[in-house]
Amino acid sequence: MAEIENILSRIEEGIAAAREVFSHYQPGDVAVRFKQGDDPITEVDNAVDEALRNILPRPGEGWLSEETADTTDRLACEDVWIVDPLDGTREFVSGIPEWCVSIGFIRNGTPIAGGICNPVTGQTILGAIGRGITYNGKPGQTGSLDSLIGARVTASRSEVRRGEWDRFEGTSIEVIPCGSVAYKLGLVACGECDATWTLVPKNEWDVAAGVALVLAAGGAVYSKEGTPIQFNRPDTLLSGMIATSRDLAIPVADFLGISSLRLVSDALVGQAPTK
Repeated sequence: MAEIENILSRIEEGIAAAREVFSHYQPGDVAVRFKQGDDPITEVDNAVDEALRNILPRPGEGWLSEETADTTDRLACEDVWIVDPLDGTREFVSGIPEWCVSIGFIRNGTPIAGGICNPVTGQTILGAIGRGITYNGKPGQTGSLDSLIGARVTASRSEVRRGEWDRFEGTSIEVIPCGSVAYKLGLVACGECDATWTLVPKNEWDVAAGVALVLAAGGAVYSKEGTPIQFNRPDTLLSGMIATSRDLAIPVADFLGISSLRLVSDALVGQAPTK
């Protein structure tokens, strides 16, 4: 218990440091350059990355961040921090309030704890497996729908723009375009939406914190193959990801045609928080 408290305390400290960095910049009015193709980066990404590296890892703990050159050292570590200093840089640059700092803690490949914060909307979601989550300091949980009729599903703005969600038009779900994937996962964890998925590759740092939060809140997370998502792998690119409230796990899998879903695994469906 004390160990989890220490991990959550460090996540909170990291979020506070990130908020301080963000306070010195104006979203929508920040110089931007491109790493490759149309993948944007700003000095804010790097400044938050440095702040988190100075706070989170302890000796013997690994580190994986979108803005830090990766090494194989982390693969030998039992405990690894996987972070995205600014998930949703494209939205940040455009002044769209759908971005966040994303901090995940992984043990032996399994997400244990996480925290995300969107300073613009004032939303902070923090939690750990077996402990549940807090949403702006109060207990939170996933939604209670057990049917996809009227389910609110957040979708990548980029994927919607490319037409990848056209096949879901006219179905029973309400598709809500949104930016940061970490932010979307946080919204599932706290019940602000019912599900989110991406069927295109994402990096571990995009989803580590959000996956931990959804599982901590008792929700379900699985790959598009219907299997648990493992972290701290040599290849950080994931094939895709689905996250839902507990009771929507099977309906969503059926909706997407994922017949191999194995809900018997604790890695797919979170445990009820310890009282």
